[in-house]
Amino acid sequence: MTLSAYIEGVGLLGPGLSGWAASLPILAGTQRYQPGRTVLPLPALLPAAERRRCGAIVKLSLATGLEAIDAARLDAAKLPSVFTSSGGDGENCHAICEMLASGDRQISPTRFHNSVHNIAAGYWAIATASMATASVLCAYDGSFGAGLLEAMAQAVVDRTHVVLMACDTPYPDPIDSVRHIPDAFGVALVLAPQRGDHALARISIGLTGTQSDRNDDEALEALRRSVPAARALPLLCCIAQRRQANLVLDYLEHTNLAVDIAPC
Repeated sequence: MTLSAYIEGVGLLGPGLSGWAASLPILAGTQRYQPGRTVLPLPALLPAAERRRCGAIVKLSLATGLEAIDAARLDAAKLPSVFTSSGGDGENCHAICEMLASGDRQISPTRFHNSVHNIAAGYWAIATASMATASVLCAYDGSFGAGLLEAMAQAVVDRTHVVLMACDTPYPDPIDSVRHIPDAFGVALVLAPQRGDHALARISIGLTGTQSDRNDDEALEALRRSVPAARALPLLCCIAQRRQANLVLDYLEHTNLAVDIAPC
């Protein structure tokens, strides 16, 4: 079975990629990619108390999701959302592990509520006043593929716009030594069931057993391999280049996503 929809907005934030518009020359191949630390903006839409408490995964989700929705000129409060991450907030996970390994195991309520995998969805609802449905997924290194499949299914079956947010953040040592994610990376896509005025590309996906595609740029390929959410990079490059292509994106161990992308 093949699912088809339209991409109306893109959000992007990662090492050396400071927003979709700023990253277009890099992804299109007209400007050299220069890696640099990801800078996470403060989530201005959150009330002050929540803004102080939220972690990197929330900041990343809000920044990319809102950029994509603004580009599509839609109301975030009315959009169903799909959140996907390979591990959630690495810093918060590390802090809780430190507490549990210490003599004082009293975990603060703030640490605890920030530890759940759907924390980004909760803060998203607060920031956008959204009462729409939210799905939260995790599929380890295949988390972007799982999120894209879920968001596409919702767009097609429910005949609705959907915003997908795929984000990953690093772990401090010692977890970093066994699960190394070098920096924060997030991507968001607004999907529509039919072509509209703001459509960037038409996307169709199915399942395949063939090997996933690599990026031609060695530095971007290193980023793609090192951060699960960055498995989206071959797709993003095609959108930026306005190029029709048949891609294979990472999903599960023996099953990947066959993606047809064509500019609008």
